[in-house]
Amino acid sequence: MIEGLQDSFPADAIEIRLQDPDEALRLIGERRPDVLALFASRRALLAEHFGDAIARAWDRAERALALSLVRLAVRHGRFGNDYHDYHNEMHALEILDRRITRVMREAGPHALAGMDWIALSLFASCHDLRQREIVDTGHPVGSNEAASIAETQRILDRCGFDRGHDRGLYLALEIMIAGSTFDARPQPVDRRAYNTAEVIHTGGPLAPHLARELDRVHPGWQGEPDVGRALDLALIASDLDTANVGESFIELSDSSARLAGEREMRAGRSLDSVESGAPMLGFVTGGQERYFFELHRFCSPLGERVYAPGKAANADKVREMSRRLRAEFGERAKDSYSGADVLRAQQRVAWDLQ
Repeated sequence: MIEGLQDSFPADAIEIRLQDPDEALRLIGERRPDVLALFASRRALLAEHFGDAIARAWDRAERALALSLVRLAVRHGRFGNDYHDYHNEMHALEILDRRITRVMREAGPHALAGMDWIALSLFASCHDLRQREIVDTGHPVGSNEAASIAETQRILDRCGFDRGHDRGLYLALEIMIAGSTFDARPQPVDRRAYNTAEVIHTGGPLAPHLARELDRVHPGWQGEPDVGRALDLALIASDLDTANVGESFIELSDSSARLAGEREMRAGRSLDSVESGAPMLGFVTGGQERYFFELHRFCSPLGERVYAPGKAANADKVREMSRRLRAEFGERAKDSYSGADVLRAQQRVAWDLQ
């Protein structure tokens, strides 16, 4: 539904080189056989609860999962040389495995339709495919997300899906990935792109605001069931993407540390340098508190049902983490500690508070 994606975000060198889903499956089997075991387990569960037709759809989805995971691992993960601490194949897998599995277990497989589980699984591996994009989309959707949508559509094409017959899946992934745009800028942003003067977006996920954007670019969408389903899935996908708030405090702290490390890398600061000390301290204290208490919000009843109790249990720990780290580093000269020093202290405090 976003016009011009294919032209604005064509295939890059890695996409051109990694075209074969069978080769991707082979690479995963060599380097991460546990992922193939996850695929088989998910297929068996879907077949048990939804029948052979969904199992066959999973077979095609599995090829798309493999291709997207390998491309992500080569671009920014453990198969390549431009490593990003957070936006890599491990983040995709934590959604695909730990978080979706938890929702299935706690809410039950029939909380969603079989194709919805497939769509969410593909969201996990595709929503962060591209990370270094600078093209302005002219939409509230981030450039990385827009590029990831374009590549996801080409992956589905290559893995046996059809843009006509499987329109609902293409649409769901486009809207889910668009909704994963997350605004973490310090100041509120007036998103007039929604074309409603009263809408002031103050950061966080785009997913809850997508219906207003669709009113602008695709009036009459309420009459299309596939669009309504895609918007509902976008809310669930947003909750899966940011479910760290409701996981164990160790997992929450680990994700914060990974994102902080990636942020320093993108800023050109070594974690071992004193230049990274103060920014790192700010990120894992005030930055983490702002994310947890101001920017994060549950978007779906399903996500809130599964993860809200964990978030409530983490709230005081997030505050105490900040208090302890500020007490340890806040009065020290900024040239006396590095980002790595802060992360070691953060890890120590996290284990103490778990």
